[in-house]
Amino acid sequence: MATLAAPVKPSKGISNLKFRRAILPYLYLLPAFVIMAIITFYPLAFQTIISFSDFQTKDLLLQLKSPTLHWIGFQNYIKIFTGGLAVQNFDFFRVLTYNLWWAITNVAVHLPAGVLIAVALNTNGLWFKRIYRAIYILPVVIPPLVVATIWQNIFNEQYGAMNHLLTMITHWFGATAPVRIRWLTEYTPPIPWLLPNGPLPLAYYAMMIANFWLGWPFMTLVATGALQSIPKDLYEAASIDGASGQQQFWNVTVPLLRPAMIPAAVYGFTMSFNLFSFVYFMTGGGPARTTEILVTFVYTLVRDLRLYGAAAAFSVIIFFVALIVFLITNRITHATETYSE
Repeated sequence: MATLAAPVKPSKGISNLKFRRAILPYLYLLPAFVIMAIITFYPLAFQTIISFSDFQTKDLLLQLKSPTLHWIGFQNYIKIFTGGLAVQNFDFFRVLTYNLWWAITNVAVHLPAGVLIAVALNTNGLWFKRIYRAIYILPVVIPPLVVATIWQNIFNEQYGAMNHLLTMITHWFGATAPVRIRWLTEYTPPIPWLLPNGPLPLAYYAMMIANFWLGWPFMTLVATGALQSIPKDLYEAASIDGASGQQQFWNVTVPLLRPAMIPAAVYGFTMSFNLFSFVYFMTGGGPARTTEILVTFVYTLVRDLRLYGAAAAFSVIIFFVALIVFLITNRITHATETYSE
């Protein structure tokens, strides 16, 4: 009569091996988590805490232990939304509207231009193609601070190259007076109705021209990489079927560029939304704060007024605004979804 074999118990060594394999990914992530905790999570937590206080220069030494620190609840947030901060010509919703408009219009210009230039440079038989691609990548590697300074000089009222160019053009038509357009200081908006709750001064258009030079090469770079991955057979099949060049562009190129260009557009929107150095060093938010964006205003609260508590509250608001914008754009564009989804 056969006897039933006793069940084999897993050895202790096998259990330890499974445990080590399970914990190994977390050990690899631990150094990155520690670094993120120090440079990201702790500052975020500290910033959120002091946003409920009147933290100022007097509290820098002892920080949260300062005897002069007062906890004021949501007063900083209320002052920001109601315009109660001690800052001239400040309206949060006007700055927010302008900031969103600035980011959207930049992407709306950079993306089509980048795609069209990439398609033109991808033409078979084009001479010096590599040289062109090396030249258009230059604005990507130049710091925005340098770009802002150069274009600020270009749009200078008296000595700028832009006014000199316009003066040369007007001389061709018989004019004798030099052109003295106040690109960065003129307050009167050229198109008063373009933005409902705030004017768009001439400085906005000057910044758009400068940021166009800075922004389109990145879109071209992404589009060029995506174009290289499109099989040539698709264009040959479309040509055999009688599709024109325009039809091939809209029915082959554009759909296959979409998976690469939509994340690039979201990235471009985020970069333009928080483009501090370019805005600050080109216009400083002027004239009269009409080109101020959210991040430059936070810097003003810290540098000029030393209102660290109010600046912290403003930063928390920016975080939630950026989060909401990202969630909305991601839901509409599906930018973070994989092909399998």
